[in-house]
Amino acid sequence: MISEIRRTQKIVELPVALPVSPSLSISCRISLKQFYILKFPACFRLLCSLLIPALFLSGILCVCLVVLLWGIRLWIQQRKKQLTSAGKDGKQPLVVAFFHPYCNAGGGGERVLWCAIRTLQKKYRNVMCVVYTGDRDATGEEIVEGAFRRFNIKLTHPVKFVFLEKRYLVKASLYPHFTLLGQSLGSVFLGWEALLKCVPDIYIDSMGYAFTLPLFKYLGGCRVGCYVHYPTISTDMLSVVRNQDTRFNNAAFITNNPLLSKFKLVYYYFFAFMYGLVGSCSDVIMVNSSWTLNHILSLWRAGACTSVVYPPCDVQTFLDIPLEEENSTSEYSIVSVSQFRPEKDHPLQIRAFAKLLKEKRLGQQPLLKLILIGGCRNQQDEERVNNLKRLCEELGVSKDVTFRINIPFEELKRHLAEATIGLHTMWNEHFGIGVVECMAAGTVILAHNSGGPKLDIVVPYEGHITGFLAENEDNYAETMAYILSLSPEKRLEIRENARRSVHRFSDQHFEETFLLSVEPLFK
Repeated sequence: MISEIRRTQKIVELPVALPVSPSLSISCRISLKQFYILKFPACFRLLCSLLIPALFLSGILCVCLVVLLWGIRLWIQQRKKQLTSAGKDGKQPLVVAFFHPYCNAGGGGERVLWCAIRTLQKKYRNVMCVVYTGDRDATGEEIVEGAFRRFNIKLTHPVKFVFLEKRYLVKASLYPHFTLLGQSLGSVFLGWEALLKCVPDIYIDSMGYAFTLPLFKYLGGCRVGCYVHYPTISTDMLSVVRNQDTRFNNAAFITNNPLLSKFKLVYYYFFAFMYGLVGSCSDVIMVNSSWTLNHILSLWRAGACTSVVYPPCDVQTFLDIPLEEENSTSEYSIVSVSQFRPEKDHPLQIRAFAKLLKEKRLGQQPLLKLILIGGCRNQQDEERVNNLKRLCEELGVSKDVTFRINIPFEELKRHLAEATIGLHTMWNEHFGIGVVECMAAGTVILAHNSGGPKLDIVVPYEGHITGFLAENEDNYAETMAYILSLSPEKRLEIRENARRSVHRFSDQHFEETFLLSVEPLFK
């Protein structure tokens, strides 16, 4: 053995420049192999002894997992037969379930829900609509009555409500850290509760809980669809963290720490991968704007089954406001309509308005008034309003800014009817129902140059301008000054163009595009 190793060493130490015959080359390679086997025998044997059983065990676990999931699916299908009862004509109704844990909230997402249900009831006779909800403080009758009272939507047939007990699992307050991941995993458990209580034929996630889609598709055996109002994570969110920009969802203590920023970026990329994986399970994908479409296409990569379905806006109510020429040029009002949430960026509105006032006072122009209209949901929103009022005092515009909180709808219509400019400052608003309402009411809209307002709403209509866009404090102040410098006739022309353009966002247009999109689910 020792003599063999010495012979090997002699072969290894041969000078490279010397010519080597083929037979000697083969002998050299064999000797090297024997050398490494002799040198590392223990490591090689340990690796083989661990790798082969690990692969075998992994294969067994995968087979067991597949068998378990298949058994659960068969059990759920059997449960579905037990829970489903025949209709009045003796036929089994087609059960279409909407996953909307906050169906009694009264926002734009809920308007989409009730319009969708009404549309399906009018189109398909043998359909039973089910709503999974966590609103256990109200009865089904009260929820339907609230939908009629808030949105003027009357359903033609009854709706079955499945009340969920574990809605707290999707509350953001439950997850102070890793909120996206926590809420998404919580939605899986909430979806499991929903699936056990009612197994539908068609499942539609109408509130953005994409992690429930594979649950209902692969375990429930359902055809699945979704309506995406806002992607849970977007490529813009990734760029904000990558560039270490401070935003309402990217705290300063993270942006100031390179290590934390890198960790958050890895976390976001992992979540984006998982989000794309579960989203691609959907058979039909509907999005509310071109901005949302671009992000969903980049994350879910399911362009063949994705379409834009604009949300139904109550434009007719605002179109009923008479559109008249401006009679008074001594006072102009600028109105903002949005909830007092951090992403709405009300401070930008106040700072831009203060800069406008400073420039206008030098020229002795007509009186200007900024009216901030919005809803306060909780104490945090109220504190935010108080901070805005303090900002007005610091900038010396407190007498020129009015806050109108949780006002009646008729008062909202009156303010919009009297306003000259409608103001919107949210960066990357996914759609912008408030922007549509301002345009329908007859104001000259000034919105943020991003998201839905830029791509879908404040766009030329039949070659004519419908409003204006801005990005920062200076842009907003300059554009407001320009709008006010226009003649009343020119402003009236822009208002009329804007009004004609918003018919694209009516209930009727929603019904047509919604039915066209969900048709594959009913085949």
